[in-house]
Amino acid sequence: MRYSDVLQAGSLALHHPVEPYSRALDAPSPLSDEEIAAFNKLQEKLTRQFRDIFPDPRAPRCVVVVPSLSIAPELLAKIDGVQFYEERMLFALMLLRLPRTRLIYVTSEPLAPSIVDYYLNLLPGVPVNHAKSRLTLLSCFDGSPDPLALKVLERPRLVQRIREAIPDPETCHLTVFNATNLERTLAVRLGIPLYACDPGHCRAGTKSGSREAFEKAGIAMAPGFENLHSVDDVVDALTRLKEADPALRRAVVKLDEGVSGEGNAVVDLTNAPRSGIRDWMAENLPKRIRFEAKGETWEAYTREMERMGGIVETWIEGENKRSPSMQGRITPLGDVAVVSTHDQVLGGPNGQVFLGCSFPADSAYRLEIQEAGRLIGEVLRDQGVIGRYGVDFISVPDGDGWKHYAIEINVRKGGTTHPFLMLQFLTDGHYDTRTGLYQHPSGGPLAYYASDNVVNPRYRGFTPWDLTDIAINQGLHFNSATQQGVVFHLIGALSEFGKLGVLCISDTQENAWQLYRDTVEVLDREAEAQEEARAHCAVYR
Repeated sequence: MRYSDVLQAGSLALHHPVEPYSRALDAPSPLSDEEIAAFNKLQEKLTRQFRDIFPDPRAPRCVVVVPSLSIAPELLAKIDGVQFYEERMLFALMLLRLPRTRLIYVTSEPLAPSIVDYYLNLLPGVPVNHAKSRLTLLSCFDGSPDPLALKVLERPRLVQRIREAIPDPETCHLTVFNATNLERTLAVRLGIPLYACDPGHCRAGTKSGSREAFEKAGIAMAPGFENLHSVDDVVDALTRLKEADPALRRAVVKLDEGVSGEGNAVVDLTNAPRSGIRDWMAENLPKRIRFEAKGETWEAYTREMERMGGIVETWIEGENKRSPSMQGRITPLGDVAVVSTHDQVLGGPNGQVFLGCSFPADSAYRLEIQEAGRLIGEVLRDQGVIGRYGVDFISVPDGDGWKHYAIEINVRKGGTTHPFLMLQFLTDGHYDTRTGLYQHPSGGPLAYYASDNVVNPRYRGFTPWDLTDIAINQGLHFNSATQQGVVFHLIGALSEFGKLGVLCISDTQENAWQLYRDTVEVLDREAEAQEEARAHCAVYR
């Protein structure tokens, strides 16, 4: 069964081909009222776990990690090496530092043992053999672009193996990248709660739902329109924006379920006529729209707009424009907690594609966006959202301060999730909401720069072992004694795509940036040497 077969009205739905597995496992049929009731009953266990187990580091527990990117494959296909993005959740292996925690990690294809060992050797205070004895790795042996959760559901024997590996369902939960109907069905099949937003409450994670949440929270956002589902809707929205602000030079169109800015496009509104704007817009829009995603076409983009919907917003202009973000967590007990703030590093044709992030956000405004994000979190909580969420902003200088515009909400893990959690697991420090700084146990601050997009075609051919060897020999590898150094991720994408992720931890942002520059310089130098050796084999190409 292909992923396209389970798309329904812009959200993921699981259909009848897996119903025989339901009968085999005595589970309700997907999307049925019985399944939703069973899911809600399981979620009550999560509340008890969060109250009784989560606070106790020595309490027995089990975490099932299914890093499924349950997102339209047409959008994911625009990300190079996306098949390796399941590795971004390998930070969860750090949970094995809790001595009575068991971890079950499920992937589409088997993880390279050297990559698993790389993370386990980072564990502070726990022998690798002890951690390995509590780790179960399972795989679908399926590299297709279908979401991992669907692959698991289509393999009833694999579902059963996961169930058998769970010591006690009462102390176990499922964690995922993003939650859809697929992950909800999987939670029910496994008989464990899902620590993520119920798919029925995830509307705020769309671009249209984000704007609705911003309005309820009273947070400023760019002028615009949501719930657009056709080219005519987009033309009407652009026309109204231009009529309201004749000086408007640009506007942005966004697909409701776009990822990392790849579903965005910018429309050039310069030289639009004073009258007859709508007719001009309808004629010129296909020629004046510029897509962020490589290879995107007008025809494909408008089909996606009709299927999933989208928004149109004013493009925020300004010198020294920034893109900070706030990360929060809504607990099953209903508490809204601030987790972190970041300054995002954006690229792409119009500067809308997420490339990396710097922690913490600038001191000039980090407490302001922290508070705005907390207010938005309260709205999300009232909508039934639990788990991690993030809010992106555009910030521009305004007199002696900054003006912030909320841009979008993610009710899932994002590009800022794994670096911060890795920092926490490695250093055992805490985030101080009074200052917006992260303090390690000895009292000093820590900062980092992280990126999922360190890319160089010359890196192709480097193996995970090569990468580790280079890092150690060049003094880059994270040092637990100094609490500084580099941790790599997306390592599996390196040899084939010349792409990897880095987390550069230091005592200041300036030093973290320098560590990043040093890392790239070292990799480039090693790649140049590799290129010379490769040239001798050019005859075979």
